[in-house]
Amino acid sequence: MNQYSLADVMTDKGNFTVPKLSESNMGFGVLGVFLGLLLEVSTHGPHGVPRTSWRHQDLDLMEFSEPGIFNYSTLLLSEERDALYVGAREAIFELSKKNVSVRNKKVQWPVTEKSMNMCTLKGKSKERECLNYIRVLQAVDDTRLYVCGTHAFQPQCDYLYFGNFSLHGKPEDGRGKCSFDPSQSFTTVMADGVLYSGTAYNFLGSEPIISRYSPTQSLLRTEYSTSWLNEPSFVFADVIREGENGADGEDDKIYFFFTEVSVEYEFFGKLFIPRVARVCKGDLGGQRTLQKKWTSFLKAKLVCSMPELNFVFNVVRDVFILKGTDRKNTIIYGVFTSQWGNVGLSAVCAYEIKDVEDVFSKGKYMQKATVEQSHTKWVRYNGITPTPRPGACINNQMRLQNMNNSLHLPDKTLQFVKDHPLLEDPILPIHNRPRLITKDVNYTQIVVERVQALDKITYDVIFTGTDKGVLHKSVLVEDEVHIVEEIQLLKNAEPVKNLLLSSETQCLYAGSDLGVVQSPTAFCGRYSSCVDCILARDPYCAWHPKTATCVNIFDTASQTLRGLIQSMKGDANMCPSVPVLFRKDYRHVAVKLGSSAELPCLVHSNLAQVMWKSNDSVLTEASRFHLIAENGLLIYSVAPEDQGYYECWSVEWSPAAGRNFSRLLAGYTLTLDLLPRPPHQAGHVVTTTLGGHDAATTGAAEASSPVATSSSLSSSGGSTPSALPSSFPHSSSPSSTKPHNAEAREAEVRLLPPLLKDQAWGVHAQEAFLLFCLALGPSDVHIHWLVNGHSLDTPIKEYRRPLGQREVLVSSWLQEGPLIKDARYNCVAEASTGNDVSEVDLRLSIGDEENIPTRDLSQWRGALAEHEQLLKRWEKAWESCDDHRAL
Repeated sequence: MNQYSLADVMTDKGNFTVPKLSESNMGFGVLGVFLGLLLEVSTHGPHGVPRTSWRHQDLDLMEFSEPGIFNYSTLLLSEERDALYVGAREAIFELSKKNVSVRNKKVQWPVTEKSMNMCTLKGKSKERECLNYIRVLQAVDDTRLYVCGTHAFQPQCDYLYFGNFSLHGKPEDGRGKCSFDPSQSFTTVMADGVLYSGTAYNFLGSEPIISRYSPTQSLLRTEYSTSWLNEPSFVFADVIREGENGADGEDDKIYFFFTEVSVEYEFFGKLFIPRVARVCKGDLGGQRTLQKKWTSFLKAKLVCSMPELNFVFNVVRDVFILKGTDRKNTIIYGVFTSQWGNVGLSAVCAYEIKDVEDVFSKGKYMQKATVEQSHTKWVRYNGITPTPRPGACINNQMRLQNMNNSLHLPDKTLQFVKDHPLLEDPILPIHNRPRLITKDVNYTQIVVERVQALDKITYDVIFTGTDKGVLHKSVLVEDEVHIVEEIQLLKNAEPVKNLLLSSETQCLYAGSDLGVVQSPTAFCGRYSSCVDCILARDPYCAWHPKTATCVNIFDTASQTLRGLIQSMKGDANMCPSVPVLFRKDYRHVAVKLGSSAELPCLVHSNLAQVMWKSNDSVLTEASRFHLIAENGLLIYSVAPEDQGYYECWSVEWSPAAGRNFSRLLAGYTLTLDLLPRPPHQAGHVVTTTLGGHDAATTGAAEASSPVATSSSLSSSGGSTPSALPSSFPHSSSPSSTKPHNAEAREAEVRLLPPLLKDQAWGVHAQEAFLLFCLALGPSDVHIHWLVNGHSLDTPIKEYRRPLGQREVLVSSWLQEGPLIKDARYNCVAEASTGNDVSEVDLRLSIGDEENIPTRDLSQWRGALAEHEQLLKRWEKAWESCDDHRAL
């Protein structure tokens, strides 16, 4: 049992027998193996990161939806008619292919009242299930579409004419062509006017079939047997043409892709296995055996796994067949996930059509096992295989034996394929591993396009939609996949239900429950520098040196292409040199002593590391009084020694080029603003509300047990607070109008930054928290605290430091338990001389607990031990101010 794993189930090529455990022991044993496996994969498994992220609101995407209509999940592109056809709930639209926000035509197809009543009597929802969801849109010829809808769990099909865009009005039975249930997976493809479908044939969805419907031929379908189809979930179907150059004269083939419950092995639960099935287009069924049934139906398992971690992606979500000019160049791309969704990984695997055809034409068959003591329910068939090969399409060799179609096949061959539809050999991906693995992403759709870059090499560009409305764009470079960008395609975090690509318009079309979105295949113009344009490694994009813009090579005149710069290896050294930014040209930032300075620096690459330098020294997140945030640098409580030059550098590693590329993104010159103090103002009150969506700030750190601090409000990983100290200092006496000399200053009381409102970003609901006050005043100044207007009885320690002969610096800390809802905290500094009082008010509200950020307040620990250092900084700063004023 220790040697038995899901990877063995998926990839084994031979016959094996495993000692049978009791049901309970097997369940716990396998469950334990999988729990450990999932933990290892989610922790150590490889995953791709998109280099650039674009938000929906920052892009000019074209969208379509109509009020009251939902489920825009069926899409059909017509290059000839310059249109996108959309099947929605009880409506069919013709949209402009160049701009989907333009609706050309519309037809409605509602459910009759009789059908609605019958549906509700069977226990289905009138508001949701008993409507008509358009699931099939297939072009029959130049004049009409074949359309099918669920029609209140009684599927119907009809013809839609392009001319007047109306239904023929003579609906046909849609069983076997369209699903009954709008939420049930299914697939269809039209080949030469014949509809091939994979769906359920009954109301309950318990009879899955792969069928063919033709106006000139009788219905052809699969056998109703679990060995043929066992609870399949169909995702895709397409036709692969044999071509005129086929040496053996074989027929065209239809491939179906689905996930089904395994019939091969016993397991502690339902084990899913991804499959590909194949039928021949010219199949007519058997003469006696398999009458009106497929004689060419065979199926094999698709493998998509991480061999190094022994982990298998066993659910196929979508498939795209990238067809080349030569059939041999056809590549099948699929997106896979695990049936244990909490592992949080998605994979893209690719298969060569030759490997698929070899399994179907040469692979070993399987048969039901007769051994009792085995987990294996099917084993390899080692007997004599009938001639001609069961499941094979009619070819020239058969025709020489007077077998011109499937009706002429011998019963022995037909009986064999009826009993042995499953092939043993797995279909392995190219290089026996996924081309792309992403973490915390669930891919739902995939399309692929071949693009020739400026180096004359053709690259496969992979577009994958997710269950959160995001689109990933990846490019395959020398068998390695680079995720160029991610686009928030849909406004809401909803699944991408359908994804199409038009090489003619260079656009993608995504269908979802709420609408249709059109997106360009490239966003070259959003790269503002040559380095960004080159490091994107986008085969669509190149740098135009003359215009200093990143351009789409397919929108550029051919005579201009020679002057463009592009490197699929991401070699940014090819970029022209840029003017050096001298320090005299740095942006000047002047701040008041004790206030905070925010230095923005936006980095668009998710792969770049940000490095800040201060006067040529590299800053780290452990630097005192500096908060290195996602979008910039916060210098908290600026002191004279903080003045100087600040530089923001981007450092990005390009694996293909094998080197780092560094560049200066922003430069600042920070100075102190030593303007005279403003006249006294009345004591001011600031109210800050925290919690929920109205939080004043969300960028701090938090710790499990905060400790009072006096030296540093910097954090090692938070976002930049929005509430920053804006000035220094704050006065409170409305009556004091004396000159700012020593005598006048004796009566002044000032609360120094950071004020309570500036500390609000460090306070979160349902946590212990810390507030502190720093005051400057005459020798008898004291600080006391109020909550909701009442003085606190709790003893609060006060620290005092004389500054000169007449002034003293006083600091006081308040450490509280979890927030009191709607509590008002006041820090009051007062002295007897002049009765001057400065008051700051803070209101804290508990909000939505799920929206409370999780931060790291490690910088607050050990703060009391640093108290003396803080006081020395303030003393030095104050002396500096006195020296300047004396001048």
